Amino acid sequence: MPAQDAVTATQPRKLSRAARRKQLIEATVEVVAAKGYARTTMTDVANRAGLSHGLVNFHFQSKELLLSETLTYLFDEYRDNWMQAFSQAGADPARQLDALIRADFLPALCNPVRLSAWCSFWGEAQCRPLYQEKCGTNDAAYIEILEAICTTLLAKAGHRGDAARVARVIRATSEGVWMDLMTQTAPYSRQEGLLTVFCSVAAFFPGQFDDSGVIA
Repeated sequence: MPAQDAVTATQPRKLSRAARRKQLIEATVEVVAAKGYARTTMTDVANRAGLSHGLVNFHFQSKELLLSETLTYLFDEYRDNWMQAFSQAGADPARQLDALIRADFLPALCNPVRLSAWCSFWGEAQCRPLYQEKCGTNDAAYIEILEAICTTLLAKAGHRGDAARVARVIRATSEGVWMDLMTQTAPYSRQEGLLTVFCSVAAFFPGQFDDSGVIA
C-alpha cells in the first residue's frame, strides 16, 4: 500500500465539520512549523492530514483563509490558556503573575511545533496586519492585566517603578525566551526558560519572587 494510502486509511471516514476543520488546522500548524508561512501549500496540508486536496478546499476555500483560521486557532488556544490560569490563581497579585508566567511554558503550548509555527507567523511581514486584526485586541487585554498586577506589586513593595515598563520587561523576557527556544541550535530546556523569566521578575519584586517563582 502506498504511504499516502496508508495514512488515508487510518483516518475516520466521518467526522463532524468542526472536528474535520480542527484536524486540518492542526495539520497546517505542523506544516507551517516545518516549512514556514510562505512555503505552506494546501497540498502540503492535505498530505499531512492524510486527506484529499479537494476536502481541504471544501473547508477552506483558499490558502489565505486556511492560514487566517490557523492563526485564530493558535491565538484562541493561547488566550484561553492564560485566562484560565489567571482565573484559577485567586485574588493575590503575586500568584496571578506566577500563574500567567507558568501558563506560557506549559508543554502543550511551549513545544517545538507550536513555537515554530508562531515564529513563522511573527516573521512574515505580510502576516502582521492579519495578526493585528485577529489578535491585537486580546493582546491589549493581556497587557492591561499584567500592568495592573505590576502596579499592585510595586505599591505593596513600596517601589516607585513604572508599572507599564516593568510589565513590558516581563513580557519581552518571556517572548525572548520563546524566541530562544525556537531559534537556538541547542536551546536550553523549557524549565530553564521558565526560571529565566522568574529571574527577571525577582529583580523587580525580590521579596515576593525568587528564581523559582512566587515565594510562598
